[in-house]
Amino acid sequence: MLWDEAVRVLGGRPGTAGDLVDRYAEGHRRYHDARHVLAVVRHVTDLAAHRADQERAVLVLAALAHDVVYDGEPGEDERRSAAWVGERLAAAGVDGRRVAALVLATADHRAADELTGLLLDADLAVLAAEPDDYERYRLAVRAEYAHVPEDAWRVGRGRVLRGLLERDPLYVTPRARDRWESRAKANLAAELATLSDRP
Repeated sequence: MLWDEAVRVLGGRPGTAGDLVDRYAEGHRRYHDARHVLAVVRHVTDLAAHRADQERAVLVLAALAHDVVYDGEPGEDERRSAAWVGERLAAAGVDGRRVAALVLATADHRAADELTGLLLDADLAVLAAEPDDYERYRLAVRAEYAHVPEDAWRVGRGRVLRGLLERDPLYVTPRARDRWESRAKANLAAELATLSDRP
């Protein structure tokens, strides 16, 4: 298991992930599920290929844990996910403060250092998906917020999209920027345009 491998690299005891798999299989998840988290692990592992083994292990653990609590409560979900990973790593005999800090950074997607930037870029890789895949992502996120009325959704989602579009650059690390920046910006702009079209 990816969790156990990363914990071993950091000198800890495996077998402490507990309910990790079950959490990502929760019925209300449409996008923030196991497929998403494994995609983030793949992307961050690729982006961090040049980093030391221990740094890559920290990134893998943060990627695995970053959405472990997902109740559609921005900010609170990340805080609870950070607490979850801190407890599990403490049980493994690993200092989890760096991993928890990376998880917390996914709340506002602001990177104070390159390691954080690698995780955040991997988390936003989906924004550069091919059009059909981006549409599936868009629909899945909307399904997770099905309880939000359409008008409120348009306002809130529009605010998120504009905030992402205003970032220059969107991606923190040069490798992610070279790969994904232009396509991600095009996808975001296209989705934002749909929000101004009334059904």
